[in-house]
Amino acid sequence: MSQPPVFDKPKVELHVHLDGAIKPETILYYAERRGIPLPANTVEELRDIIGMDKPLSLPEFLAKFDYYMPAIAGDREAVKRVAYEFVEMKAKEGVVYVEVRYSPHLLANSKVEPIPWNQAEGDLTPDEVVFLVSQGLQEGERDFQVKVRSILCCMRHMPNWSPEVVELCKKYRNQTVVAIDLAGDETLEGSTLFSGHVEAYEEAVKSGVHRTVHAGEVGSAEVVEQAVNILHTERIGHGYHTLEDATLYEKLLKENMHFEVCPWSSYLTGAWNPDTPHAVIRFKDDKANYSLNTDDPLIFKSTIDTDYQMVKTQMGFTEDEFIRLNINAAKSSFLPDNEKEELLDQLYEAYQIPQPTSQVSK
Repeated sequence: MSQPPVFDKPKVELHVHLDGAIKPETILYYAERRGIPLPANTVEELRDIIGMDKPLSLPEFLAKFDYYMPAIAGDREAVKRVAYEFVEMKAKEGVVYVEVRYSPHLLANSKVEPIPWNQAEGDLTPDEVVFLVSQGLQEGERDFQVKVRSILCCMRHMPNWSPEVVELCKKYRNQTVVAIDLAGDETLEGSTLFSGHVEAYEEAVKSGVHRTVHAGEVGSAEVVEQAVNILHTERIGHGYHTLEDATLYEKLLKENMHFEVCPWSSYLTGAWNPDTPHAVIRFKDDKANYSLNTDDPLIFKSTIDTDYQMVKTQMGFTEDEFIRLNINAAKSSFLPDNEKEELLDQLYEAYQIPQPTSQVSK
């Protein structure tokens, strides 16, 4: 019998990667159907090869995607199905609202330079990828009663893709897409300032597209500062190393900046040194605005409960704090105000706590 979850009330998740949340069964199915070799042919073996049990470096972690992404990328049915199954997965975890992110270019095999994962050129463009993922998410939302929105990722090492990413955010803003993100290897020197990314984020600001950026996960506080000052990010993905710059941290606290915290991920990627207190403890103590998230549950062999379990058992988090951080996550979501109000109403009712007036203003 499985254990009941640590926090069995409705949850909000803002930082999870679609390509890091695929069912092993689905990877095996499409690999076999498409004749694509995998390093294993059972769910258990595949999970062990792709999955992590102990910390690896960020590049070693990123290399895990090479094993299985060729089985999914470039296949219309596979792309739509992983989006649909993602919503089912979140429904089982008690998540009532989720923002899922992905790079449209990394799932395409046409009109993308270079073509990822050593695929032969095909006819699935980044544009159609967004269309298919949105369809899969909307069908999942209908069938599993989880509200879901998507975020499109620019990749740090591919600034030439970024201008198209922001255009796709604009094109599909009424079909699940709510924001732009910058993901990938943060240690890539100066990558926040690559002109393709800067231009895409300037366009996002101008067009009213919401913005988040992976920063301060393994990179320095300076990367966080650039994300805030140059890319005008509204949320920070991870952000642990912000604490190294006290002035910056104080400023972000005052501004109620939201940190998308992924505790179990930060252990396995080496973003957090377990001999030191985790940044999330400081966030909790300072009543900062943050959420708890899974990041890449396929690779981390986790569910959202893994993260709640970790902070409860190792860091003394309480149910009251779980309620506070989920309300903050809802307030910091990229939903329009009227939908945000509905989500907050749902949480206040489930948590049986009185509802403040004018709850949306951040």
